[in-house]
Order: sequence, then C-alpha cells, then structure tokens
Amino acid sequence: MSFVRHVSAMLALLFTAGGTTASEAGGEWLSYRDAYRAMVVFEKYGRPKNFLQNHFQVMLKEKGVLADGLQLSLLSKASSLNLPLDPTGRTVFPLLKAAYDDNATLMLTRNAAQYVFRPRVSIVVRSDGVYETSDLRAACEQALTYLRHVDSSARTRRCSGVRLSYQRKGADPVVRLRNGSGDVALLPVAEGASFGEDNNDGFRVVNYRFGEHADKGQLVTQSAPLAIAPLLE
Repeated sequence: MSFVRHVSAMLALLFTAGGTTASEAGGEWLSYRDAYRAMVVFEKYGRPKNFLQNHFQVMLKEKGVLADGLQLSLLSKASSLNLPLDPTGRTVFPLLKAAYDDNATLMLTRNAAQYVFRPRVSIVVRSDGVYETSDLRAACEQALTYLRHVDSSARTRRCSGVRLSYQRKGADPVVRLRNGSGDVALLPVAEGASFGEDNNDGFRVVNYRFGEHADKGQLVTQSAPLAIAPLLE
C-alpha cells in the first residue's frame, strides 16, 4: 500500500470510535498507538508548514453541538494525563515514546462510539490579531499541500479562503478587511462549524475569500478566534 493510501486508511478507519478495540472496552477508550501513528505524520512532514499547527480532535459522528464538560485523558500503567479540549474539540497531542511503548489508552468521559477522533490541521492564530492576506493565502496553500500528502482525494481541491471561528456566546466577532488602498470593510458573521467536514456545529464564523488582490491587504481581528481553517473547494 502506498504511503498516501496507508495514511488515508488510517485516518478513516483507526480513528472511528466503535471499532474493535473501542467496542471491546464499551466504547470509552481508543488506542494511543493508533492516534500516535496518525499524529506523528505531521511532525515528520518535511515541506513548508510554518503557518500551520496540528491538533487531535474529538468530533461528533452526527452534526450537533459538542457537549460542555467533555474530557479526554491519556492513561498508562504508571500515570495519567488530562488532555484539555478547546470548544472545537481539539487538544495538543503529546507524542510520548514511553506511552507508545506502554500501549497507553485514550479515555473519554462519554461513550466514545458517539465520536470520531482525528488529526486536525489549522492555521496558527497571531497574538496581534493582524494577518497579511498574502500570508493567509500561503497558509491555505500549505494546508492544502499537506492534505494532498495524506489524502489523494484532495488533489482536485483548491484554496478559496479562510474561516475564522468564535465562541457560540458573547458579542459578535469583529473582523475587518483592509485592502491595499486603505479601504476597510467589516466582514459578515454567520453560524456553522469551525472546519470543513466537521460535525461540531454552532460556532459563529467569519469567512474571508481570496479575491484578485488577496496579496495586498490585511485581515484585522478585534479578538482572537478559536481557530482559523483553510476553505477548500
């Protein structure tokens, strides 16, 4: 099996809860080794990825709102480690050789058969809230190139923009587009998922689509988004 087909199969099959090992344990845990093998692909990836980050995501199998209080833990024979989930269901995944060798498990506080577990690549959030549109285009292209590396079906897709997602509650996010001539436009807010092909719904999202002059402006955010995702079509 080719590398691309191998990784694609791993993402599609090993990270779907309710498989053999999860069912045997009542649908509450999954193999750390399986997760490790899929997550380490990004770490070993040798092409440009300076605008990208990779998380481990807990995603609902069916469209809905991720429940509050959901917790994920890494359990080994000698210790346990809490892996805090952000509102999008993502966590920083620890690549621990000792846990791999120990055949550690990932434990969810709810029935894991209701969820899918997967790597989730996104664009790094800037602390100053100012994004050059040329950088956003480059970030989207980096994400698409990586996706094509692990999934051959992505070869027909293209970058069309980026999506910024925010908490469900609170004031509407303010995201402005400043073009090369200095004109400023407020981008509209909608509701939806933070990422494409994501069942964790109910966020407020702002889409910025690349235009002919996408390399000559800035996106300015008033508050930090939960996530920035590439828009791929």
